[in-house]
Amino acid sequence: ALAGRYTIERELGAGGMATVYLATDVKHERLVALKVLRAEVAQALGPERFLREIKIAARLDHPHILALFDSGDADGLLYYVMPFVDGESLRDRMTRECQLPLGDALRLTAQVGRAAHHDAAPDGAADGGAGAGPRAGTNRSAPNTAASSGLRTRSRPCGRA
Repeated sequence: ALAGRYTIERELGAGGMATVYLATDVKHERLVALKVLRAEVAQALGPERFLREIKIAARLDHPHILALFDSGDADGLLYYVMPFVDGESLRDRMTRECQLPLGDALRLTAQVGRAAHHDAAPDGAADGGAGAGPRAGTNRSAPNTAASSGLRTRSRPCGRA
């Protein structure tokens, strides 16, 4: 349905609501994160509501929220496209380090709170150091909520995803 516009390179991640792909934007010759809602989610949500919410998201302007490049309904597949940010996800860093230094945890928590974005989660947060913040469309984006960010007390042992 999106052939000719995007070339799928590989799957980046999948969650309960959507699958995220690394894709090439054919027209602009750039890598993007293409998120496609699962058919059952798209049906329950409905294209009108999804497209209305995407229009709201497209107007967001915040340094810790990536821009929306494209979105739509392609033969019943609801999708949106954002910049691809290559790098370690916050979830990967937390798995590797087990516990973030207090300063980093506070900085990231504040940035997630300011961004208040539904995809600001460990897999959708790029930890680029000072000044960087949560960004959906990273190399392992997955639909989650900020409450599951892992910045609170961990419910899983270190080293396990």
